[in-house]
Amino acid sequence: MFEITVGKENGDYSTITEAIQAVPYEESAVIHIGSGIFREKIFCEKRDISFTGEGIDKTIIEYDDGAFDTMEDGSKRGTFRSFTAFFGGKKVSVSNMTIANTAGDGSLRGQAIAVYADADECHFENVKMTGHQDTLFCAPLPLTERQKNGFMGPRKLNARKLTKQYYKNCEIYGDVDFIFGGADAEFEDCLIQCNNRKRNVMECGGTDVESGKDSEKRFVNGYITAACGSKDNQGFIFRNCIIKGEEGCDEGSVFLGRPWRDEARTVFIDCKMDKSIAPERFSGWGAIDKDQPDTYYGERGSVSLEDGQPISLDRKNSWVRDI
Repeated sequence: MFEITVGKENGDYSTITEAIQAVPYEESAVIHIGSGIFREKIFCEKRDISFTGEGIDKTIIEYDDGAFDTMEDGSKRGTFRSFTAFFGGKKVSVSNMTIANTAGDGSLRGQAIAVYADADECHFENVKMTGHQDTLFCAPLPLTERQKNGFMGPRKLNARKLTKQYYKNCEIYGDVDFIFGGADAEFEDCLIQCNNRKRNVMECGGTDVESGKDSEKRFVNGYITAACGSKDNQGFIFRNCIIKGEEGCDEGSVFLGRPWRDEARTVFIDCKMDKSIAPERFSGWGAIDKDQPDTYYGERGSVSLEDGQPISLDRKNSWVRDI
């Protein structure tokens, strides 16, 4: 097994990219990354590789590409070329670091991925991922695009493969659809926090057919998940996590998810949540109360982050399951 160190002053290499390139594809390797801020756009597609840092607050990888950026050929960068770190191959393990996309507000810079996780097996532990819209992409992509060149990036032409992903003691920050994709992914003992977007975004919750009156309009800070997996797969599972809004988020302004594709599957089990989480729990795609009967969305054992009491699900959307 290869063991490589990366350091600003003392290390086998001074950049993470150089260290990745030094590893033969068929070899297993551990890359130890020292303290400091590494402004790099990482692309790794090795067979079996581990990255370990000095700690969340000590080893920081950051870049600031956004989907609205104009490329040299005049095209837009798009979501799936905006990543700070891409991890492919057979097996990847990442621990003890921060990976950030610093592009900023999605309304100005577009989607901006911090981590594009696409190895067959992905393990992240004690990793902080920060961004705004689309922070963490848990590959694969859906089968088809909804707009031309919407999937432009490293996997646009590839056959879709189901990936298995595990996140332990991680921190994930974002706002719109900031954990998304078609993987079977489990998040355990993680902190999931929605940004306070601080802007006047209003969404209509649909129409009350009986009364003919528009439903209440309210500010939406964001959607934690946007799954797109198949009904035959596991989807996203959040277990024993803290789910909350950033300080200042309006009560009821954050949704646990909305379906990027109709067969999305996401469940939250034994999680602590604050008052920012919407009473409907999950939103439909395009409207809060749009019927989404082909999804598998559910929740069990949720308690208040403030007082530990069970959270009432009396106002959840009708297609959200009790599990």
